[in-house]
Amino acid sequence: MSEDLPEAIENEWYIVRNSGETPEIAYHSAIYYLTRAQDGPRLHLTEAQIELLQNAAVDRYQEIILRDLQHANWDTSSYRGIERSIINYRRLCVFCNRQQLEVADVRRQVAQALLVFLETEKTQLKVLGRPSIINCTYQELRNYADALGVPLGDRFVLLAEFCG
Repeated sequence: MSEDLPEAIENEWYIVRNSGETPEIAYHSAIYYLTRAQDGPRLHLTEAQIELLQNAAVDRYQEIILRDLQHANWDTSSYRGIERSIINYRRLCVFCNRQQLEVADVRRQVAQALLVFLETEKTQLKVLGRPSIINCTYQELRNYADALGVPLGDRFVLLAEFCG
């Protein structure tokens, strides 16, 4: 963070960036607190300051979306699975659309993470013979892949029988 930013903006940036599962709500709360709240500083935010807070929300969305596409996380308490990744990606897209932000960079990273996840899952199902950790239907998985520009084709068709 830049030293020339008011402390209140820096504090709100931190809250948005580390907002758990609700970056958009944290973003709107920060804007309200900084500009209109009776107990807030009632600042007139510059475009750069607003962008800083928007980017914090996008970065947090990206982090939680990718967290749930990291196969190694499947047995941790923070892991929510592909189903939650889908939900959070949709939320990110809605947020970016409302804020007129581009989502292409995040989309590329999420697409790559999905491919790695599916390859890992396919391999582990064959080798380990364990139940699948995919917690969405195959149609939901296909729709997600389509939204990300990931061609599933026949490459992952065996996963259809393991999807929820």
